[in-house]
Amino acid sequence: MSNMFKIFDVSGSALSAQSVRLNTIASNMANAQVASTTPEQAYRSKQPVFQTVMDQFGGSASTSPVRVAGIVESAAEPKARYEPHHPLANEDGYVFMPNVNLVDEMANMISASRSYENNVEVMNTTKQLLLRTLQMGQS
Repeated sequence: MSNMFKIFDVSGSALSAQSVRLNTIASNMANAQVASTTPEQAYRSKQPVFQTVMDQFGGSASTSPVRVAGIVESAAEPKARYEPHHPLANEDGYVFMPNVNLVDEMANMISASRSYENNVEVMNTTKQLLLRTLQMGQS
């Protein structure tokens, strides 16, 4: 029975991690068209890094919670775009655009949304199983 409750820990931590992932994707997409004067000022795509939290008493990776170990910034260079009339153009006429790929971000968002939904479904199914188990005990 305690393994049933552990499912809530695992799914709950996965929901939290996917929420961070969705927020990071939203930030990337919101900043995808923000121009900068220099490459150093340009927004860089960010991605969360997940880590399994292993149980000190011998839990397996399949029954261990997940946590966000950090958020890493892409090392890819920003895109230089020649727009001499842009208000942020440098002396050479270039503005620097974020290294965000909107197609990749959309695919990542769909994947994160499905993972989130799957974990909600796991929690709902587990709850229903626990309720039915309790009802059997009352009979």
